[in-house]
Amino acid sequence: MSANYAAVVIGSGQGGTPLSMAFAQAGHKTALIESTHVGGCCVNEGCTPTKTMIASGRVAYLARRGKDYGVSVGGANEVQVAMDKVRQRKRDIVDSFRSGSERRVREAGVELIRGEASFEDHGTLRVRGNDGTETTVTADRIFLCAGERPATPKIDGFDRASFPPGVILDSTSIQELGELPSHLVVIGGGYIGLEFGQLFRRLGSSVTILQRGKQLLPREDPEVAEAMLKIVQEDGIKVLLNTSPQGVRPGGSDPATAVSVSTSASGSDSDLGASHVLFAAGRVPNTDKLNLGAAGIETTPRGHVKVDAQLRTSNPRVWALGDIKGPPAFTHVSYDDFRLLRGNLLDKAATPLTAAGRILPYVVYTDPQLGHVGLHEHEARRDLPGRTIQVASMPMSYVARALETDETRGLMKAVVDAESKQILGFTCLGLEGGEVMSIVQMAMIGRVKWPALRDAVWAHPSLAESLNNLWGFLK
Repeated sequence: MSANYAAVVIGSGQGGTPLSMAFAQAGHKTALIESTHVGGCCVNEGCTPTKTMIASGRVAYLARRGKDYGVSVGGANEVQVAMDKVRQRKRDIVDSFRSGSERRVREAGVELIRGEASFEDHGTLRVRGNDGTETTVTADRIFLCAGERPATPKIDGFDRASFPPGVILDSTSIQELGELPSHLVVIGGGYIGLEFGQLFRRLGSSVTILQRGKQLLPREDPEVAEAMLKIVQEDGIKVLLNTSPQGVRPGGSDPATAVSVSTSASGSDSDLGASHVLFAAGRVPNTDKLNLGAAGIETTPRGHVKVDAQLRTSNPRVWALGDIKGPPAFTHVSYDDFRLLRGNLLDKAATPLTAAGRILPYVVYTDPQLGHVGLHEHEARRDLPGRTIQVASMPMSYVARALETDETRGLMKAVVDAESKQILGFTCLGLEGGEVMSIVQMAMIGRVKWPALRDAVWAHPSLAESLNNLWGFLK
């Protein structure tokens, strides 16, 4: 079988799905090739399911804290978590989002092809269907939105097949647990490791996080990472910094020690017994099965697709969007990549849109949240030589709304240019940190200077009014 299209999109993530719909609705014969499920990582294994489960964790956390607010819900040990119900709630929401995405794709006139695609030449794909059939597909334009998958750390002697099912986990499989781990060891102290580590601690597991580096969250400024460390330790999580896993092997017959994790820290070796291990040490691009060399598409040493500022690859008929083109790997970046491609290729923007200069935010959904936009202090001082950088940092315990809700953990921090008074970056590790960050992001988009936030009349009592006071700490 063979077919020709004006546009073919490989991967139905948050950029690929709306892009395929936009081409079809503009009258172009369009196919969307998807090997597993419509909606991509965000809907099926990422944002939607994890934040659904994190909501359950926060309810458990607040139930245990009831006495702090003068509300009795029984003893702290009486909070019961039904993991099967947590999982089913997650499944129901994912199913709703996924089915809605698939319905909209079909209604837009996109031909949905279930299978795995690989290049045969610069404009030809071979699709191995999930039903065993093979189809040759040619296209005038091809868009790669195949995303990434969890990486397995390189650990000597590790053999996944030697463990019982459901004991060695990644960020996808951990969401399908029907019972709580008694002791979860998390390998990786980045965003994914912290979100899952805190979640399962709140649901009732003992949790240990192993981090190779000297701080959690390597991208963050040191004082933000230190504040996060204090928060997770207060939640009862054991964190081992500067610690590398040397071996992950089957343990004893007791399910509580089904896994033996050997570690090395400052020349000292030790062993941890765990019921489950979560690998949360990064992700790898899904480029290995695409046979990109046959299409003349260049990749980075890590396997990400190389693109220019307009997302074009080294093959003039192929573009890439989303995580497959490399960091930052955020859903909202993938969606903005779609906006860029739609503007350039369909709307014929008078001035070509580019990815250069985007003001990029992100939120880590720990509790409290870590919201960030723009440059970190260490990035501003490194990347902007000759400019005078000022920094304002204020603990959340100075925020009236945080005090009233007894949610005072964390801090907020702004990085500004002293001469222009422009805001270069902002971090809020605190109650609704992502929402507070978004206020500052809007100021940055509008090039509003920091004194305007200081002098604004914010509603009282609100988290936003902390932006009156933050600038008093500017140094």
